[in-house]
Amino acid sequence: MSELKPAIISTFLLVALCGFIFPLVIWAGSQLLFPDQANGSFVTDKSGKIVGSRLIGQTFTAPKYFHSRASAAGSGYDPAASSGTNLGPISSKLVQGIKDDPSTPDADESYNGIRDLAQQYREENGLAPDTILPAEAATRSSSGLDPEISPANALLQVARVAKARGISEHEVKNLVTAHTKERFIRLFGEPRVNVLEINLALDAKY
Repeated sequence: MSELKPAIISTFLLVALCGFIFPLVIWAGSQLLFPDQANGSFVTDKSGKIVGSRLIGQTFTAPKYFHSRASAAGSGYDPAASSGTNLGPISSKLVQGIKDDPSTPDADESYNGIRDLAQQYREENGLAPDTILPAEAATRSSSGLDPEISPANALLQVARVAKARGISEHEVKNLVTAHTKERFIRLFGEPRVNVLEINLALDAKY
C-alpha cells in the first residue's frame, strides 16, 4: 500500500503535466508567437474563400499560371502521402525514367525521370534544348509538398505566363520580384517564390 499511493499520485501528475499542461503551453505559445503557421497558414482569394495553404504546394498546369516543381506525394501534392521518390542519386530510374510496358495494358509503369522532367519543362516554357535549368525545375522535393520555387525558376516561366495572359513580360517580372522572399535573417535558406501566392496575385491584378 505504501508503494501504491506514490505510484497513483505520480501517474496523475504525469498525465496532468504531459497530457494537459504541456500541450496547453505549446498551443498558447504558438498562438501568441506564430498564429499564422499554427492555424495552417491558409490563403484566401479575393472573395475570401480559402484556396490553400502557404505551407503546402499545389499542382498548376494552365499556361497562365506559374507551375510548381514536380511532386512524388501520391498523385501529386497529396498531404496524406508526403514523400520523396526514395531513389538514390545514381538510380537509372531517377535520372532516365522508365517507359510504360505495353504488355501490361491495365497498369501504367511509366515514370518521368530527371531527363523527362527537364525536357517537359523546356518544351512548356519554349526554351532551347540546352537551356540550363535550376535544380528544382527537374527534380522532386523530399516531402513532395514544397510550395515554393526559386526566383530563377519563376523567371524562366515569365514569357509563357505573360503570353497566356496577354500582358508584358516586364509586368510579370515585377510580380516575381515583389513575391521573392529573401533568406531568413539574410543567412538561412535560399530566395524563393511561393507559387500559390504569386498565382493569386496574377488573378487579382490581371
